[in-house]
Amino acid sequence: MADDVLTRYGVVEIYMEPGHPSPMYHYGGHVEQNPYGALAALFADDQLEEVMYNGGAQCVKIAHRDHGICRTNIWVDDQEGIEIAKNIAALTNVPLGDGPGLVPIFDGRLPDGSRVNGTLPPISPDGPTLTVRKFREDPITIIDLVRWGTINSRLAAMMWVWVEGLDARPANFVIAGGTGSGKTTTLNCLGMFIPWDKRLLTVEDTAELQVYHDHWLRMETRQERPDGTLEVTMDDCLKSSLRMRPDRIIVGEVRGPEASTLLTAMNTGHDGSCGSLHSNTAAETVTRLCSAPMNVPPIMLTGLDLIIMQSRVHHGGQTARRITEVAEISGMEGDKPRLNPIWKYDASKDMIVETGVPSKFRETLCDVAGIRPADYEAAIQVREQIILDLLNKGVRGIEQVTKVFQSYYSSNRRS
Repeated sequence: MADDVLTRYGVVEIYMEPGHPSPMYHYGGHVEQNPYGALAALFADDQLEEVMYNGGAQCVKIAHRDHGICRTNIWVDDQEGIEIAKNIAALTNVPLGDGPGLVPIFDGRLPDGSRVNGTLPPISPDGPTLTVRKFREDPITIIDLVRWGTINSRLAAMMWVWVEGLDARPANFVIAGGTGSGKTTTLNCLGMFIPWDKRLLTVEDTAELQVYHDHWLRMETRQERPDGTLEVTMDDCLKSSLRMRPDRIIVGEVRGPEASTLLTAMNTGHDGSCGSLHSNTAAETVTRLCSAPMNVPPIMLTGLDLIIMQSRVHHGGQTARRITEVAEISGMEGDKPRLNPIWKYDASKDMIVETGVPSKFRETLCDVAGIRPADYEAAIQVREQIILDLLNKGVRGIEQVTKVFQSYYSSNRRS
């Protein structure tokens, strides 16, 4: 029995067992018959970030928002796992299976938006697998990120100015980091700053973004299928989106040729474009963008204003997500883009601090908006106070917070 109960809620109890470092997530309820079997109980828990089924020889594992990776008391045999995988694949018309006209691996999503990756033997020789990145019913907002220490209130306010652009020149940026570092969450939070009078277009492999916006068009890629259905790539979607008169473009995960298309858009007047990609430092981000398969010509990176790095860090025995670096592309040094780090994470203080390096984008925005640096600083301070007021009042819901931002735009619109 449990030596150390960590938490209880509803029919769930999480506790530590002797001799094992991973907490046990014990579900004590009854699961009605449904297409997802016993996994449905886990899909319904909004405290879970990920559900991981590794075949019938192992218990189902989960990533809990508060307790990290946990074991569960839920077991699903291989045959039931295959049926669950096929039921999920059917939602996206993927013929999952091992044989002619079938595919043994797929990416898709549940009706609630949760992202799913599934495999069948022989691709996964130990049995079928399912990895479900859960769609959060109550989305994380910028207020949550400040409260959790992912970002501080001043940098959040500065990002507000960058995304908004003071109605003159929004920043082009990428958010980069490792798997599970929170890139999509932060990208989603920054989308809350986009004014509602701007047409927002998002392109993703699997739709994950949860932006509360008044004028939003989503596009999603499609894999080639054995029946001859053609693939629709992210680059296809992005090229098409440029004909839809977007004011802002968000690319969910930049991996290939779409990087050049996105940078071309940034260099030809589509300011306010952004995306996410995998890398560990700002310098590595530049290298990845300029290398295969992205192959962005280095000179085109001058259209990119900012690189925002996010990481999972270890502090005080805990793992946390933090913005760890903000760097500007401030020109070229020979044939390489020059990076200026304007914010850096201080591990000893567990916080990100300004480096004191002069900001090129501040200079650009002041010139375009016709304001002084003091006015730029005043704009940041006003927005920081709004964020702190929301934090102090406990206002954090995506609809409430976004409406506060939009009301600010409405009441301060230039004549």
